[in-house]
Amino acid sequence: MINFIWAFLMIVGVIYAGLHGKMDLITQSSIAAAEEAVNLSLKLVGVMCLWLGIMKIAEASGMIRLFSLLLSPFIRFLFPSVPINHSAMGAIIMTLSANMLGMGNAVTPLGIKAMQELQKINNSKETASDAMCTFLALCTTGFTLVPATIIALRSAAGSVNPTEIVGTTLVVSLGATLSVIVVDRLCRMFYPVQRRR
Repeated sequence: MINFIWAFLMIVGVIYAGLHGKMDLITQSSIAAAEEAVNLSLKLVGVMCLWLGIMKIAEASGMIRLFSLLLSPFIRFLFPSVPINHSAMGAIIMTLSANMLGMGNAVTPLGIKAMQELQKINNSKETASDAMCTFLALCTTGFTLVPATIIALRSAAGSVNPTEIVGTTLVVSLGATLSVIVVDRLCRMFYPVQRRR
């Protein structure tokens, strides 16, 4: 479906440019967009490689196990079905930690790794488990202590005070995360009732 939407938008754009005699802008815009896409991809590859490497070092050095012990009460409350020593727990902690540090796109590979680990202990492979739903909801809200990516973008754009959004981001992301946790618990309470009907 998305392919048809993109094709429709491109066709409309070409027709509009043709009617207004600006076909040269299509070529210029296409080349400029392609260059930006390649540059963005290379930047994302660098960031993702960095965080995957850090995750590997943390895993090999035992740092993930230490984080697991420190955060185990909170994580156990959120993910009661995940064994505390399972590799999924480490992947979840790394993902939530990267989210807290506001690493933006660097969270994606960590989140995929966590989902893969959660799928290994999912009894119903065709249906997302409670832990997977909770994890996805937490990643969506993205509780952020330090919005590093946004600060970097604001700084690069010439902002006079790029860190002025820290307080607002903290309050908003904390409110969203707490709301998600409450809704998640309510869904776990009422979903079995609906399933029996």
